[in-house]
Amino acid sequence: MKILQNVIVNQVLTESSKNKLLEKYKTKRLQLQKEAEQLRFELKKLEKTRPLQPATLRSHFEKEINQRQEKIKLVEFQIEQLDILPIGSELKEREVQSIIEVEIGADWDETIGTKTIVVKDGVVSEIR
Repeated sequence: MKILQNVIVNQVLTESSKNKLLEKYKTKRLQLQKEAEQLRFELKKLEKTRPLQPATLRSHFEKEINQRQEKIKLVEFQIEQLDILPIGSELKEREVQSIIEVEIGADWDETIGTKTIVVKDGVVSEIR
């Protein structure tokens, strides 16, 4: 019988992967800042064209802007944590699913135990 099992993919932090992650975080932060500025601009534009706009519309824009600000804070925290981490640390990158074969007489605990794939600079270096 075949069943699906979750497999954790960890990335080993190297200088190049650290730089790639840092660039990814900075790009994401910049994108979120642009989105927040665009929302502010749209809100001001609406306020000029419709001075008597409903409060729900304004609160919706403010909610969206606040969500972007929270995401920016999260990305900045991730950047700080990345700076702290030493080279060689393992970061959980994602989870994938794998098909495993279950046979009569197989050790269930060993078969169903958590599997991990370790990736270093885009190359699988270990399967645990």
